[in-house]
Amino acid sequence: MGWRLPNVAYFEYTGNMETISAVTSLSALAHEGRLAAFRLLVQAGGEGLAAGDLARRLEMPPSTLSANLNILAHAGLVTSERDGRSIIYRAQYDAMRDLLGFLVEDCCGGSPEICAPLLKVAGVCC
Repeated sequence: MGWRLPNVAYFEYTGNMETISAVTSLSALAHEGRLAAFRLLVQAGGEGLAAGDLARRLEMPPSTLSANLNILAHAGLVTSERDGRSIIYRAQYDAMRDLLGFLVEDCCGGSPEICAPLLKVAGVCC
């Protein structure tokens, strides 16, 4: 008699990819160096910043910055593009908006004044 795998499901797909994506993004941002790098890229706008400029501004060793940027890229929060000898990193604003939207999607419990300060912040910075 041969060996057979039992008919047991080892993985269960819950259909909740939005939550998984949010957790991945939040995990990537849950580190002082990665959060600082992401915030600098958000401030830089669509032009982005070269890896060397980021490292100097953050006073971070290039190898550490590279590891942090790889984690942010894996989470979909940043992209990179080679420009000559430099690598330019850019924040992914769509991913940032999706994450923020996910976090406040069910906000307020019928009391919109709770989230009103968020609108003021968005209005000032955007």
